[in-house]
Amino acid sequence: MTAFGFLLPTREIVMTQEIPSFRQILDLAEQAEAFGFDSVWVGDSVLARPRFEALTTLAAVAARTQRVQLGTAVLLPMLRHPVILANEVASLDLIANGRLILGLGIGGNNPSVAQEFAACGVSIAHRVGLFEETITLMRRLWTESEVTFQGRYFQVQSARLGLRPLQKSGVRLWLAGSADNALRRVLRLADGWLPISSSPQAFTADWERLQVLGQEMGRDAHDLHRCLYTTLNVNADVVQAQRELRSFIESYYRISYEEQARRNGLCAGSAEHCIVWLKAFIAAGAQTIVIRFGSPDQIGQLARFARDVMPHVQGG
Repeated sequence: MTAFGFLLPTREIVMTQEIPSFRQILDLAEQAEAFGFDSVWVGDSVLARPRFEALTTLAAVAARTQRVQLGTAVLLPMLRHPVILANEVASLDLIANGRLILGLGIGGNNPSVAQEFAACGVSIAHRVGLFEETITLMRRLWTESEVTFQGRYFQVQSARLGLRPLQKSGVRLWLAGSADNALRRVLRLADGWLPISSSPQAFTADWERLQVLGQEMGRDAHDLHRCLYTTLNVNADVVQAQRELRSFIESYYRISYEEQARRNGLCAGSAEHCIVWLKAFIAAGAQTIVIRFGSPDQIGQLARFARDVMPHVQGG
């Protein structure tokens, strides 16, 4: 059965409200749980796309929800020291009673992200190495009684993490990416795969490539949980749906809708149109689908999706 997640608008609220309402974020998380969503997610950025901070937001959401999984889509771990991040994540998993999933990515190498990295004291040129060492060190801190680590970027001597995640094997890590090197990282380091695919055909091609690389590396790609991140606007008024999604994308990314559509999965239209879009991804192998709504009316989209779309696609 396909699971559905809802991406909380932690960026959109900061963009559109002079004093951002965190209460609105909490209310949306509670509504998503009440509507039957399986998970609630947040994005991550410090300067490039300012928003409510991911881990503190999820801690508050954890206290207001009971059932939904809580995830990051996606966190940039390189912007935090791995020992501090491992401790924060362990605390969050305990607060969430073991419901945490960390979606992780390396970020794009563009001027705004490079400036963000530099402001945080991190060279974007080293982001891949930092990413891999951070994951390796966090996993060891979560599962070993004492850790000594001598890496290129981090050195730790006899470290003992006082708090461990409730999940005994450590918090689940789902990695983003679709290029070959990214897929190899997924196979080496991850519990799941979380791409942003522009179409069901692109998802299919990347999933097939992941399986081939897995055979070469000696890991069965089917062991990975497959999660898709996609953006929708559901509305019987197709023109309004398309207009709202275009406005959302162009204000969010500061580039044309057409350019972003080549990178992101974007779907605007009737419930029936969105059902066809999602079913194609499910047929291609997506097990969890994280939905971001490209609309100023988040609660309306949430309710419409839960009523008119989700019942028709949950079964696959």
